[in-house]
Amino acid sequence: MRWIIGVLINAVLFVALSGFFTSFHVDGFTGAIIASFVLAILNMLVRPILFILTLPINFLTLGLFTFVLNALMLELTSFFLESYIQIDGFGTALLIALLMSLANMVINSVLWNKDPN
Repeated sequence: MRWIIGVLINAVLFVALSGFFTSFHVDGFTGAIIASFVLAILNMLVRPILFILTLPINFLTLGLFTFVLNALMLELTSFFLESYIQIDGFGTALLIALLMSLANMVINSVLWNKDPN
């Protein structure tokens, strides 16, 4: 259930962020859901391998290289789903990855907070 909610949150973020950038386009909410689903699958299958391979770089940059990996996952999603999502450059993908990471962090802290206070 939590995975499905995460996919839907990413789809909403895709649609919202596509309204702010001219170099980032999503073809409707259905395209955003499909792109979010493919991104989730890529994050489960490909991202751990890339993370292990780039662990020394990630260690030297104090974890900031993770945003580059997230941008690569967005670019890979855009490559597979050219008809649903287009990202015009790596800089745009990096900025989208940064904004999506920050938004997901805030949304997850609100939704899944177990503290009763």
